[in-house]
Amino acid sequence: MGMFLVLGLLAAVAIWVVAKYNSLVTLRNQVENGWKQIDVQLKRRHDLIPNLVDTVKGYMEFEQDTLRQVIEARNAAVSARGVADAAAREGELTGVLTKLFALMENYPNLKANENVKQLQEELTGTENKVGFARQFYNDISMRFNIAQEVFPGNLIASMFSFKRAELFAVTNEAERAVPRVDLSLRK
Repeated sequence: MGMFLVLGLLAAVAIWVVAKYNSLVTLRNQVENGWKQIDVQLKRRHDLIPNLVDTVKGYMEFEQDTLRQVIEARNAAVSARGVADAAAREGELTGVLTKLFALMENYPNLKANENVKQLQEELTGTENKVGFARQFYNDISMRFNIAQEVFPGNLIASMFSFKRAELFAVTNEAERAVPRVDLSLRK
């Protein structure tokens, strides 16, 4: 009878180890999927930027330095490796894009151009998708990290060498700034 109890206990422990391992693998794969979703949206963003720069180049002849900065930041973002590097470089790209959009406000003909409007809308939509993808990624990464740190899951995670997922964080201080909204009707 004692032998069956020991065997039953060993079987229960083995089932628990397998279940915990499988749940960690599932979370790890969801983290990878979350990163790939960000990557897809960033690629779309990176593909739209040269089209926008080419479209506004003729209108913004005195802003060539800004256009060069946008392309350099875009190229740096394309070459980013890993979550932390991507977060830093995408933050820099967001900063120069914000500067470009602010400068575009000074060109009435540019603001009226349908191609520019469409590209701005597509970039804005893509930015929103990137934001949602980052949120999903960070949420699932947090669940994965917690699952690895709480007892007794930490034993399984260390036994099978699971690694913490990096979180996508704001690294550019300009992105932390509170946007200023002016709702006055002044022109």
